[in-house]
Amino acid sequence: MTTAAIETAGPAVRVRFLGDFELTVNGAPVQRWRAGKARGLFQYLVVHRGQMLTRDRLYASLWPGADSTAGSSLKVAAHALRRVLDAHPDRPGSSGIRLVYRDFGYVLHVSGLWSDLDRFQELVHGGLRAALARDTPLARTRLRAALDLYGGEFLRGENADWVVEQREYLRALALRALGVLRADAEAREDFVELIGICRRTLEIDRHHEETYRALMAAHGRRGELACVRRWYELCARRMREELSVAPDAETQRLLHTLIPTQAPAAPRAAGDPAATVRALRSAPRRPGAAVWNPDPRTAALARPVRRARPDSRTAAVLARTAD
Repeated sequence: MTTAAIETAGPAVRVRFLGDFELTVNGAPVQRWRAGKARGLFQYLVVHRGQMLTRDRLYASLWPGADSTAGSSLKVAAHALRRVLDAHPDRPGSSGIRLVYRDFGYVLHVSGLWSDLDRFQELVHGGLRAALARDTPLARTRLRAALDLYGGEFLRGENADWVVEQREYLRALALRALGVLRADAEAREDFVELIGICRRTLEIDRHHEETYRALMAAHGRRGELACVRRWYELCARRMREELSVAPDAETQRLLHTLIPTQAPAAPRAAGDPAATVRALRSAPRRPGAAVWNPDPRTAALARPVRRARPDSRTAAVLARTAD
């Protein structure tokens, strides 16, 4: 089959929402929009295509605070959209797009549409169902394919409320997919893949503590304690400086488990004072012997009292000794 035949057989409209927005109609990218809100109107209609969206809802999402009964912004944007996409309500052009006004609102119909948003959600949900069914190879394949499509946050750079809401939902789906893949890599002890998954997770959510713990545990199993501490410190700094909170108790417990605060001391050479102290502590006590006390302030109290004997030295020697 030739390339032209493949393109003809494929969807006439291709839309990318994840990362930078991109619209292609019959192989040609749409780059110029006749009205400022025409592109935003199309984005919103595609996400909710097939639904009748009232004027009030469209104004609340695209022109918040504007009066939907008095303004003409929606009509201008809809007219521009029809001209850009050849989306006549009665006679759709070669794109197969129809924008229809009905019952005080608009509905968008698109025949032959491919969207990375739809495909991403389909792959994630299919992968999660496969994971629940314990079909690990299928879950791994679908979730990896979904994350390949996740080229960035939904409509990067735009901040309308409806965009932020959709963005957070998709981010949660991506993190769920990464969590399943991370558990799979841990079970297979695939350290290289695990590190890559954790790095991708932190690109999406730099405060994801479960990921920091996974990195700490992985390095701990390899005996790389300096890496364990560095990942903990990075986590603690980001949580403190960006969220004004401390790491979870579970994260702190993991650090103290992998790097105990009181590490056992190294063996000392014979004759070392500390070694002598340990030997005295562990030596069996003879019956009637005084109990050894390491505190110099109370050591005299623990010694047996001896009766003084007369000193045979001369008084002059004693006096010099006292001086």
